[in-house]
Amino acid sequence: MDSKTPEVKRGGTDSKQDYLCQKAEVLEREQWQNKMEYALSVAGEIIGLGNVWRFPYLCYKNGGGAFLIPYVIFLIICGIPMFFLETSLGQYTREGGITSWRKICPLFEGIGYGSQVIVLYQIVYYILILAWAFFYLFSCFSAELPWANCKHEWNSDTCVAFTKNSSVSNLTSAINITSPVVEFWEKRVLNLSDGIEHLGTIKWELALCLLLSWTVCYFCIWKGVKGTGKVVYFTATFPYVMLTILLIRGLTLPGAVEGIKYYLYPDMSKLADPQVWMEAGTQIFFSYALCIGCLTALGSYNNFNNNTYRDCFLMSALNSGTSFLSGFAIFSVLGFMAYEEKVHISEVAEAGREYSLFSHFKLYAVHFGRGDSVEIGSPLLNN
Repeated sequence: MDSKTPEVKRGGTDSKQDYLCQKAEVLEREQWQNKMEYALSVAGEIIGLGNVWRFPYLCYKNGGGAFLIPYVIFLIICGIPMFFLETSLGQYTREGGITSWRKICPLFEGIGYGSQVIVLYQIVYYILILAWAFFYLFSCFSAELPWANCKHEWNSDTCVAFTKNSSVSNLTSAINITSPVVEFWEKRVLNLSDGIEHLGTIKWELALCLLLSWTVCYFCIWKGVKGTGKVVYFTATFPYVMLTILLIRGLTLPGAVEGIKYYLYPDMSKLADPQVWMEAGTQIFFSYALCIGCLTALGSYNNFNNNTYRDCFLMSALNSGTSFLSGFAIFSVLGFMAYEEKVHISEVAEAGREYSLFSHFKLYAVHFGRGDSVEIGSPLLNN
């Protein structure tokens, strides 16, 4: 009887080990097929509107080249360390943005839930921006770009389309004129009302574009990391192709040099303003997607022995380099717009960050719109 006892114990232990092994196989987390998929997924996550849209405006607003000083400082003391922390946390625990904190300390699980609330808010407005992008994309397939002239029903009497041979600098100071690019955005896309109390009706074109955006996002992730790893080969590289084209075209335009000088001219007195330092830190957190759990989730699909330390530096260099390069693409076109409209570039750039978007629409309208003369919508301007 004593001889049988060890056998029973061994059998029970082996069965328990087999059960745990089978359970581990069932719960085994997926992994990226190769290192490129991870790199492109992280690049697609951290590089976006914060680089192309927000950084050039903040750089101009806060002292040009001087803004790079607080930006680099916050990058070194906050951006890179926190980027490394989040990706390492996911890679070590092999868990997402919520359960990874639970493994470190159950009390910290609330950090994960808080970050997911932030992600929820971001999704709401990012998906709407994608809907706007689809709307502009479909508008480009018309015979004539709808923001190239002032002959549409949404244009006002003060609409003026400056094109290649414009020489109407006297009009800009005489009358509060508007651009067809701005009017297309405000009156056709947004259909701005007189106030928040006037909700208006649903625009079916934008509603369909919003539905398309949600549908595309769903099919990008519905098969998990294996499907997403294939999608990013296009979604993460295509923006760089477009940015390169815009950069090369912008640098060849007249007035581009003045725009770049205005973008990089250092105003060291701005460094005494605490707001400049605050916006530099905010830009780092915004453009690096820190503290929202996304980097933790992406890192959790890595091999346990992946060199995340090296990845951290490479991705940080790519992110900040893209931001800096985008400024050349944006301000070269702003310089061209100032040259074309015969005004100082400050009058163009002072309009705010939306000009980072409008500048390229203006470029398209000038080079692909119809006509080489100024189109004036108001009879008053013709007198």
